[in-house]
Amino acid sequence: MMEPTDVIRSALVTEKGTLLQQQGNQYVFAVNPKANKFEIRQAVERLFKVKVTAVRTANFLGQVRRVGRSVGRRPHWKKAYVTLAPGHKIELFEMG
Repeated sequence: MMEPTDVIRSALVTEKGTLLQQQGNQYVFAVNPKANKFEIRQAVERLFKVKVTAVRTANFLGQVRRVGRSVGRRPHWKKAYVTLAPGHKIELFEMG
């Protein structure tokens, strides 16, 4: 079992994420690719003291990058869409 700080890598603040937050009480995080939905749910609940109702995940392959003749690849990563119970919110995302 991973620690909550090992599961949640960073919060993703994008236009789509902001719309999801305002309309559906959903928050978007970059998470450890090895973390499952249960671990993501526990990590968010423990770190932010909120009630999570659903977790959706999406895996992304690292993009291929070139520098001259050498070809490399960015690391693979995982995104989690976390839906909170009504009345709960994460203050980290609040602006203003």
